[in-house]
Amino acid sequence: MSRGGGKGLSLKDKLDGNELDLSLCDLNEVPVRELAALPKATILDLSCNNLVSLPSDFCSLMHLVKLDLSKNRLQQLPLDFGRLVNLQHLDLLNNRLVTLPVSFAQLKNLKWLDLKDNPLDPVLAKVAGDCLDEKQCKQAAVRVLQHMKAIQSEQDRQRQRKLQAEREMEKKREAEQRAKEAQERELRKREKAEEKERRRREYDAQKAAKQETEKKTKKETVQTRKPTSSSRPPQPPRHKRSWSRSVLRVLLFALLCVLCTLAACKLTELQRQPLCISVNTLYEDVLAALQNHKTLQNMLQQNSQQ
Repeated sequence: MSRGGGKGLSLKDKLDGNELDLSLCDLNEVPVRELAALPKATILDLSCNNLVSLPSDFCSLMHLVKLDLSKNRLQQLPLDFGRLVNLQHLDLLNNRLVTLPVSFAQLKNLKWLDLKDNPLDPVLAKVAGDCLDEKQCKQAAVRVLQHMKAIQSEQDRQRQRKLQAEREMEKKREAEQRAKEAQERELRKREKAEEKERRRREYDAQKAAKQETEKKTKKETVQTRKPTSSSRPPQPPRHKRSWSRSVLRVLLFALLCVLCTLAACKLTELQRQPLCISVNTLYEDVLAALQNHKTLQNMLQQNSQQ
């Protein structure tokens, strides 16, 4: 491992028991892959180098128990720094840290912490306090862990509130969507009913118009046939009509002859002739019969009145 490059010198040459000292090596980056191959190295010293940041895979070194990152130029720690759950001793003296990642609260085994000479957030700086002796550094570890746990809890609560708000918003959107769909269904149902009613009215109107037309046509047909039947009664056959006229003429002629004969027998000198005598006798008998018939009618009428 060479200075600044992190390669060329074997880490095993620097391993002393479970301690690996990489301080004052002018490192710009951490050789994470090589460190991961040495799970025995539970104590790692990376102080007095040129480290500006730690790679994200640095947090895979979960075997670390003691870590010294003092006197570097670290501006922030990886967000999942809390994965180093076995860490008990952490030295971050003289870096450029302002805040700590929320996952820092997961370092439940941390017993010693030094955050001096960092431009910390005032609240965090007040919580950490000094680390001038063993007791203060242990107290700093306890207070910072409690502070980060409180921040984590508050973030969790905020996250839960946000999640709850999102769920409620989602439920509200779903309810609005269901209401909208129900309204659309009701609208379609109403439109369908209105369309059905409109078509039914059209059908009834067409049916009524058809019936009216048929009625009017039938009435016109009846009116057309009626004058024909009334103005022109059925005529009897022509030969029957001629025969009736002939019979009527004969009867009129006979009646005329009878009247003439009767007048001649009554008014002229022929009344003494045998023929006229017979005619006059017949005439008188007829008159008598008529008178008797009239007398009978009067009697019957009187009897009926009684």
